[in-house]
Amino acid sequence: MSEINAVDKVCLPHTINSLIANFRDLGVKEDMTLIVHSSLSSLGWVSGGAEAVIRALISVVGEGGTIVMPAQSAGNSDPAGWMNPPVPDSWWPIIRESMPAFCKETTPTRGMGAIAELFRRFPGVERSDHPMYSFAAWGKNRTYITENQPLSAGFGYDSPLAKIYELNGKILMIGVSHESNTSLHLAEHSAQKPHIKKSAAIVEDGERVWKTYNEIEYDSECFNKIGFKFESKENYNIMKIGNATCKLIDQRCIVDYGRRWFQEEM
Repeated sequence: MSEINAVDKVCLPHTINSLIANFRDLGVKEDMTLIVHSSLSSLGWVSGGAEAVIRALISVVGEGGTIVMPAQSAGNSDPAGWMNPPVPDSWWPIIRESMPAFCKETTPTRGMGAIAELFRRFPGVERSDHPMYSFAAWGKNRTYITENQPLSAGFGYDSPLAKIYELNGKILMIGVSHESNTSLHLAEHSAQKPHIKKSAAIVEDGERVWKTYNEIEYDSECFNKIGFKFESKENYNIMKIGNATCKLIDQRCIVDYGRRWFQEEM
């Protein structure tokens, strides 16, 4: 959405204070552990843009809470598997040789949106070190959530998602569908899917290496179907903030529902 369209879509601009009130009305509370998936443009025009949204969330959960956002960098992967867009076979060895190694401080997110991209660089935020599936976190449990993410199970049982589950966290979706609901990848691990080889550029023993590892082939294609069925049967909070449909969902509840779905359908 262009900025002029964002202006035209709202009667008044969103501000930090109005967003604080909106998030509280939705059910976001002090001391909450929250994983956020977002589309800034879906809200309409925000005074302060992505920064205002982040500051509003921080104000609501406070120092006793924790905010988590995906910081995925899917471009740091084997080009042989790239589909959007694919690249010529002749490029593959060049890319494998030249791709910069993952760096928590400098590797940008890809496809996560403006809010998540700014959040990973926000003061006090820590980032996990998975080369493709990292997470960024602010607040009380930021170190616990981001430390020791396993390379071979980026969304699995020892991942940041599993730690959010342990902490009884909530999912906040701002103008996005369940296709963006990364927590369902944790449920996906119950499907006993086969492992495939993946590769990424990382730093190992102080040197840049092209690292190959085994991990399940994650697929979010069914997530909207799971989310629709979940919403038809379970309780969750929903309201409009500006033009964005926003949802607050218990992470354990939807992950457990997703596990049952995968066990029955796969």
